[in-house]
Amino acid sequence: MGLSLFAYLLLAMTGIWMFSKRQAGRPRPRWLRPFHYITGGIMVSLVLLLLGIGIVGTLGHFGSLGHSSHLLYGFIVVALTLISFASATQIGSRHSWARPVHISTNIALFVGFALVSLTGWDVVQKYLP
Repeated sequence: MGLSLFAYLLLAMTGIWMFSKRQAGRPRPRWLRPFHYITGGIMVSLVLLLLGIGIVGTLGHFGSLGHSSHLLYGFIVVALTLISFASATQIGSRHSWARPVHISTNIALFVGFALVSLTGWDVVQKYLP
């Protein structure tokens, strides 16, 4: 989870940097956009990996899912991450909706990560003896 949060932080910083350059009408460094894309792809992979680990671990330990609100928040984070990724792929094209969807989804993802982190702590406590 920590790596996902670190990737999210890097994405927020580079996204704000790109936004400020665009608003000022100044060119951004050539490496910035590819770095943002690669970091986003890594975060998507990490979130999907965490989903898989969480489902397998919970099923293996409890035999069923849905023991806390962590499952709901986890699915919300996965959905927001995939929406953000999908909208990011459309930003450079003719779709004017893509950038606002991408930015608003990432703001919602901040809340989602906070909720999944808080509820995840309760889940971890159930695994410990």
